[in-house]
Amino acid sequence: MNEEQKRVLLEIARKAIEEEFTKTKLIDRDQLVKEHPWLLEKRAVFVTLNKNHNLRGCIGSIIPHRALIDDLIANAKAAAFSDPRFNPLTAEELPQIELEISLLTVPKELPYTDIEDLKRKIRPGIDGVVLQLNGYQATFLPQVWEDLKTFEEFFAHLCLKASLPIDCLKYHPKIYTYQAEKIK
Repeated sequence: MNEEQKRVLLEIARKAIEEEFTKTKLIDRDQLVKEHPWLLEKRAVFVTLNKNHNLRGCIGSIIPHRALIDDLIANAKAAAFSDPRFNPLTAEELPQIELEISLLTVPKELPYTDIEDLKRKIRPGIDGVVLQLNGYQATFLPQVWEDLKTFEEFFAHLCLKASLPIDCLKYHPKIYTYQAEKIK
């Protein structure tokens, strides 16, 4: 994405959230798509809200299933108002919110033989990871490596996020990796 495209995405995400407070339509989807046809590409996007450098909401899509503009609007509103870990965002908080958008590549299954093999294949700081086991699933974006720096710590937290035991890697879950372009 070039700087202009990044600016457009951040503006759409912020306006999507503002619409909920103003109860007015701030996004002219048809005009935006006319000016920026790339917004119709099917893309998966995560929207992260940070307040004072702390997570305040994060919701997204892992698999591209709708136009980028629609995924962005839906996930911006969901991150602000529907993340079950947080109370809905208030109008007073909005000026303090830093938006971050992550455009994801399509996840690819990562075959591995054992934990050591997985450790060799995972690229900390580059790979986002989807973990699936027995009907449970969780993902961490690549930037989570900034806080959970070791393989062991990253996967222990990912197992817990999926409501699985902290040592769930010993049960050989399916692992998918993807990358993300971070837009701030």
